[in-house]
Parts: sequence; C-alpha cells; structure tokens
Amino acid sequence: MKQIDKHPVSITNSLTGKKEIFKPITPGFVSMYVCGPTVYNDVHLGNVRTFLTFDIVSRYFRFLGYKVRYVRNITDVGHLENDADEGEDKIAKKARLEQLEPMEIVKYYTEGFHEVMRQFNILPPSIEPSATGHIVEQIEITKKLLEKGLAYESNGSVYFNVRKYNEENHYGILSGRNIEELMASGRELDNQDEKREKIDFALWKKASPYHIMRWPSPWGDGFPGWHIECTVMSTKYLGETFDIHGGGMDLKFPHHECEIAQATGATGKAPVNYWLHSNMLTVNGQKMSKSLGNSFLPRELFAGTHKLLDKGYGPMAVRFFMLQSHYSSTLDFSNEALQAAEKGFKKLINALGLLKRVEPAPGAKTSEISSEFNRLTEECYRNMSDDFNTAKTLAVLFEMASRINDLKSGNIKLADLDGDTFATFKSTFIGFVENVLGLQEESEQNDETLKGTIELLIELRKKSRTDKNFALSDKIRDDLKKLGIQVKDGKDGEMTYSFE
Repeated sequence: MKQIDKHPVSITNSLTGKKEIFKPITPGFVSMYVCGPTVYNDVHLGNVRTFLTFDIVSRYFRFLGYKVRYVRNITDVGHLENDADEGEDKIAKKARLEQLEPMEIVKYYTEGFHEVMRQFNILPPSIEPSATGHIVEQIEITKKLLEKGLAYESNGSVYFNVRKYNEENHYGILSGRNIEELMASGRELDNQDEKREKIDFALWKKASPYHIMRWPSPWGDGFPGWHIECTVMSTKYLGETFDIHGGGMDLKFPHHECEIAQATGATGKAPVNYWLHSNMLTVNGQKMSKSLGNSFLPRELFAGTHKLLDKGYGPMAVRFFMLQSHYSSTLDFSNEALQAAEKGFKKLINALGLLKRVEPAPGAKTSEISSEFNRLTEECYRNMSDDFNTAKTLAVLFEMASRINDLKSGNIKLADLDGDTFATFKSTFIGFVENVLGLQEESEQNDETLKGTIELLIELRKKSRTDKNFALSDKIRDDLKKLGIQVKDGKDGEMTYSFE
C-alpha cells in the first residue's frame, strides 16, 4: 500500500479528454475490462499492441500494490461482417467456408491467440469469458431495455432506440458525436430495413434459415448483437460501474459508444469511470491494413518472411519497440526502427544481467552518487505513473543502465554508494524491466546448450591466449561477434560475454 499512496497514477480519460488522477471505486482494488479478440482469424500486430497496452496497465497497478481484476472477453458470436447489423456472422462465415463447426473455428483461433500472447509475454487476464457463454444474460438485458422503452422488436430482431435514449442521455458522449450528424451521414434506410432509424443498433438478431449459430429467445431463434456481449460480461464480473474500460481506438465508435448507451439505459448508471484507448500502428507512414499488403502476422515478423522485412525479430525486441511509444500515439513500423529497438533491448537486458550479479556494499553513505541513484529510481515511478508513459520510463532505465555499466567499469565505486540506496535502485530496475514492462531474455539466450557452448569457446580462447596462439584467440572472438555475441576481456585474463 505504500507505493499506492506514494505514486498516484494519472490517466488520460477518453471520456473527458483530460488527464485525471485515478481514484478506484474500491480502495486498493482495480476493476478493468478490455475488449478481446473476435476469434475467426489470426491475430495481427495491431491487435497485439492493444493487448500489450493493457498488459502494461495491469502490471503496473499490481507492481504498485493494487489488487487487479482484469476481464478480457472472447467474441465468438454476433460480430457481423460490416459491423452495422448486416451480413453474416464472421465466425459462422469462416465455418461455412472451411466446412467446420463454428466452435472448431473458435477453438483453433482462440488457441492461436493465446499462443501469440504467450510469445509476447502478455499475461492472461483474471477472467476470460466468452459471448456464447452468456447468451441468457444477453437476452435478459435485452428484455429489460424493451421494458424501459429503450428498445423495440421488429420481425424477430430487437434494436436499441437511440433517439429515445438521447432524450435523457447523450448518445455520442465518448466519441464527441451527436445524433443529428449521425443521421445526416451514411446510407438511407430502404423499405427492407427493420430499423426505425439508421443509427439504431441490434441487441438481438433474427437468424435466417441458413444461419448456423442460433439460440431460442422470446422473439424467436436468433443470436446476440456485437455490442451487448461486452455490456453483459463487464457488468457481470465487475459491477454496474467499474474503474477502467479499454480497447483499440477503432472501437470508440460505434462499439464503446453503444456499450455506454446499453448499460446506462439498463441500470441508470454510467458504466465506466475511465476509458482508455490505444492508438493504431502504421508501416512506413501508411495505415496498417490487409488491403495495402502491409499488415503483419506475428509469425511473419519473427521469421522475417514478410516482403517488407529485411530479417526476423524476436518477440521481446518487438515488445520493446512498441513500448518506445506512448500507447495513445501512432506507432510506425520500419526495418530501421525495429533494428534500433533490437539493439536497445539487448543493451537493457545486458545491464539487467550485470546488475543481478552486483550486491550492495553495507553501510550508509551520503554522496552525490547516492542522490543521482535516488533520482533515477523516483523518475521511473514518476514517468510510469504519468499515464503509463513507457517511452519516458525506458529513457530513465537507459540512464540507469549507464550507471550500471559505470559500476562494472569502475567509473563509479560501489563502496561510495549508500547500501539502501543501491538496494532500492537494484530492485526498481529489475522490477520495472521484468515485472512492469514484461521484458525478458529471448528464449535462445536462455538456452542452456547455447550458454554451455559459448562458455566452452571462451575457455578455448583463454587457453589459446595462454599458449600465445593469438590467431585462434582472435578468430574465436570475431566468429562469436558475427553471431551477435560480444566477448570482453577483463583483468587477470577474465572474459565475459554479452548479446549485442
């Protein structure tokens, strides 16, 4: 609780557009909901950035000492092709095209999503509910909205009445839109439309004869609308009003706007205190999209098989790259930026390895060096508490890495540094790199076989130097360097290595 009190967190609330000090509904507890994937396709890198953003948010709150209940859903029904209550369900369409059961599609892509999250060291949520597991609750809230006059049934489907809701509330409060503008834009209704107004949205859709995924309801066989699932699952597990709701910027309208309207209409309460939205990825200055051929699957990035890539990059290097920009800013992918991120990541990990081997000298000493180490420790918390600013936090961690290298080289004497100050500095650096930012050595660097091989070559190099076989010594050093392994000669013939 000490860190909670000492480091208040500010959040840029998408609802107000202002930076606000976070005040949880329940002291010491954070309730957070994030819109999860629609599991009908492979997860793309843009999706990864969103889930990475909220992985950082939940990690930091826990690091400060909060108890966090993080709910991230799985959309496995109800998301139609054009997000406008028309077309075929995306999962059902995929199942029909591949001649599989819809739940086979769901299982396959859900497992793929989880594997990608694991590769990027994105921690699982506290609860991961699915839309199909909450059909009864979605029917019940639809009935409640009908009873309140905020919805209407039309030919077996049920729609939310936006104009009626807007009489006492503001539809558009999150996205800054108003219904007059919405009514003036988009296509007009034709005689075949079931809606009263084109801005109304589906709570429940009547299933056509060919529709695979269907459930009985008071209005006939059908399936839930896309927006209602998140309202049901968030309020079921977090309460009628909870702390934080997040997702990608593309969900702000219509999805999150509809969520606010449904929940407020059903309960009479604003459902969320703080809305957070992560921004999109671009590639060489262009929006990332399948149609432009610049959308990356994680496996293409790791293997370097995408036509826009010069080489492959490990998951941790990519995670590091994404952390170099604030979550609310656009982030541009390029080979140059990824290569720089890879080098920066290795530099940080090398410093981490060095620091873990250094123990504080006992005793209390006051010096300018101790003041500098204290300043860096505090700046880590200050920057991360400022709207989860990972970019500024990384800049401080690099300053700390420079001080760690100074300790290693002898430019700073450990004996001149206050023991408690160093212990705090050490735990802060390790905690922020590993627990808050979620960075860890790439798997190949953890492989015992690789480490054993390197150490064997270093021992061979030591022997060659003792035997004055300097040609072999230099060859081992140069060959290891080509593989990205830097061998450093120390005093008394000692040799250390690090990954470049």
